[in-house]
Amino acid sequence: MHGFKTAFGMLLACSLAATVPPALAADSYPNKPIRLMVGFPPGTATDTVARLIAERLGQLYNWNVVVENKAGQAGSIGATDVVRAAPDGYSLLISANGPLSTNPNLYASTIRYNPTKDFTAISKVADLPYIMAVRTDSPYKSVQELLQAAKAKPGDLNYATLGQGSTSHLISATFATKTGTEYMHVPYKGSSEAMVAVISGDVDFIFDTSVAVAPQIQANRVRPLAVSTASRMSAMPDIPTLDESGVSGFDMAAWLGVVGPAGIPEDIVKKLNAGLREALSSPEVIERMNALGSVVTLSTPEEFSEFLVTEFSKWGDALTQAGVPRQ
Repeated sequence: MHGFKTAFGMLLACSLAATVPPALAADSYPNKPIRLMVGFPPGTATDTVARLIAERLGQLYNWNVVVENKAGQAGSIGATDVVRAAPDGYSLLISANGPLSTNPNLYASTIRYNPTKDFTAISKVADLPYIMAVRTDSPYKSVQELLQAAKAKPGDLNYATLGQGSTSHLISATFATKTGTEYMHVPYKGSSEAMVAVISGDVDFIFDTSVAVAPQIQANRVRPLAVSTASRMSAMPDIPTLDESGVSGFDMAAWLGVVGPAGIPEDIVKKLNAGLREALSSPEVIERMNALGSVVTLSTPEEFSEFLVTEFSKWGDALTQAGVPRQ
């Protein structure tokens, strides 16, 4: 009889634990380290922002946030790891647009997650604008001057990108489509090679992140023509937007956001969202983010969830326009 009571007590305790209201679960959250996955190597923009977030959440709430790097498949290996984790709020992913929008379109046969269904959206955290730039002695001093030359000699001008299917490629291809102009695409292995090609005059222009372009502007090696976002960058307010330069409605950029596996309790999602909002809202953090070439851009979980759906569609369309075959 004693054994029966013990077994029954254990069963009852387990049953009660399984039915703890979400609010009570959120009250005790977090009570162990939170893993923040980065699908890229240490030192990348995503990794740097992840470590800033971990630092701030530790300072503000004494949360133990551990950044874990698992690079591969353009960031999607880390994303796959988080998809398979328990939906308890202790495994999160900070991701750029690639793993959550471009890659699932481009590598549909090998990526086994749906970015609009298999994640819990926590918050968007930053935009990373791209800058359209030419070499300093380029004859093109504005977007309109470049467009006039492109229309006069279709296919004569060329642009550098960071590789086939990269964000810089898709933004460049969308620019060509929206302006009705034709260019020769010259892909490079990365930002450094592509920027050297622009500076040396091997190619006419490039779209690259503000992180990559800003030092070249400061060194007077390239001339910025426009930014790819709807609003000007506060760190470089003199650079006009493409919309202001006559390319109506142009708004494309890389971005960063935090997600977790599908099914995280709503109260934990709200607690994480509030924590991120507080961590990234101080003037000091905003200044540090600006120095990284990123703009703090926060959202509610609902807004970010809708944004992920829109972005998945937008970057899929961009791949089609660029003529990049699905793999």
